[in-house]
Amino acid sequence: MAVIPRAKRRSPERSAGRRPPVAPEHAIDRILKNVEQGRFERSLSGLTALAALITTAEIYLEHWRASFGNRWMWSPVLVTPPVMIAGIGGVFSRRWAKRYLPLAALIYTADGLAGEYFHARGIARRPGGFDKELVTYNLAMGPPIFAPGLMCIVGGLGLLAAVLRREGE
Repeated sequence: MAVIPRAKRRSPERSAGRRPPVAPEHAIDRILKNVEQGRFERSLSGLTALAALITTAEIYLEHWRASFGNRWMWSPVLVTPPVMIAGIGGVFSRRWAKRYLPLAALIYTADGLAGEYFHARGIARRPGGFDKELVTYNLAMGPPIFAPGLMCIVGGLGLLAAVLRREGE
């Protein structure tokens, strides 16, 4: 039996004129390629603006339901327009994405952290506060303890958009 050298062997696909099968590109690979090439920064800037709008609409409705009983309830509504403007500006301008968006997102995040404090204080002021027996009731009926965390996440998106490189750099 004669041994055929590797260079002269042909696969059945090649001999039939077909190319070898190519594995389909997965969504995560496409996202990572967009991050490497700098296209993701613009998308994340726009997503920050949109997420801030949606988050603040929900915050406004909940604080309105509570009759804006504390003047600090207005702060999430007031810090949203700069984040939205900077996020939209970051889609079109590198300067907005690198200079103004991180500043606005940092303020938005700090306001979310302040909201965590105020919501925890609101629960603590309810009868029984964080007492072992009443904590489940107070968490359910008091201010939502994790809701301001959404503001922190949206602010984090804006900060991440500012850190990523931009297409063409």
